[in-house]
Amino acid sequence: MTTSALRDTARAAARATLRTTLTAGGVLAVTGGATALGGLFGTRDFILHEVTVPVLAPGTLDRLRRFHADAWPTDRQDFTILHVSDLHMLAGQQLKQRWVASLANLEPDLVVNTGDNLGEKEAVPGVLRALGPLLRLPGAFVFGSNDYYAPHPVNPVNYLLGKKNPPSDVDLPWQGMRAAFIEHGWEDATHRRVDFAVDGLRLAVGGVDDPHLNRDDYDALGGGPNPEADLALGLAHAPEPRVLDEFAADGYQLAMSGHTHGGQLCLPGGRAIVTNCGIDRSRVAGLSRWSERMWLHVSNGLGTSKYVPFRVFCRPSATLVHVVERDG
Repeated sequence: MTTSALRDTARAAARATLRTTLTAGGVLAVTGGATALGGLFGTRDFILHEVTVPVLAPGTLDRLRRFHADAWPTDRQDFTILHVSDLHMLAGQQLKQRWVASLANLEPDLVVNTGDNLGEKEAVPGVLRALGPLLRLPGAFVFGSNDYYAPHPVNPVNYLLGKKNPPSDVDLPWQGMRAAFIEHGWEDATHRRVDFAVDGLRLAVGGVDDPHLNRDDYDALGGGPNPEADLALGLAHAPEPRVLDEFAADGYQLAMSGHTHGGQLCLPGGRAIVTNCGIDRSRVAGLSRWSERMWLHVSNGLGTSKYVPFRVFCRPSATLVHVVERDG
């Protein structure tokens, strides 16, 4: 059996394991009163989602097989992206740290992190424990408001009414976390266009700072993605329509965001009450078409503010995105 075949077999086994044991692990591992309460409200009931996005040009995989046969055997039909977002990590959240670290067993081709990693000043080591195995893989990231500013108690009525709460005045130590990401090889896509290849697949990644805080400056990207790229990704923490429209107009094929928490406090069936941004509730989590030219994936995230530690009908998650060729 070839190295590529062995890797694909290992990936399949890892996905099967995460779909069963680890998907239920957040419930099975809950013991004691406090942990049971967390499980009841869904903050530890982690799940892996999988979606398929048909954006690669027809013939892309055949080209890759000609020049990178070891990486692209004939039975390999996708390029995988692990999308993680909104960890809102607290120092003591060891179960979350272990679950996120276990996602490395999927061996995704690329990791995309769309921000809000921190939930308190002391959480940077916990974030790095969680993401440590993933930092050994190619990756790209942008930050959100809860990378820069600590959470603070807010009026929950404002959230339900769709009103924006101002950030706190307590700075978080994001600089050291960013330095660790970059030191391990992840690309900071904040107001940058980055080109690189993974197994021969040419990627163009562009991103903006958090639109929720109006920190986005799309013009800083200086134009659209490299037209020679096989896959163009647009990253923004909050999926604000003004930014998504810019990505689509410039030719990005897939935009990726977090921020919404999938609605967090949802009605039965995961029906969101609010999105906490400008997109409609039907797009609050998962995959949708933003335009004829571009898809949008919104992660419902892995955490919550420590001041609102509840998830109702909205399990915390990461997503494995299977990027495949589109129809001719």
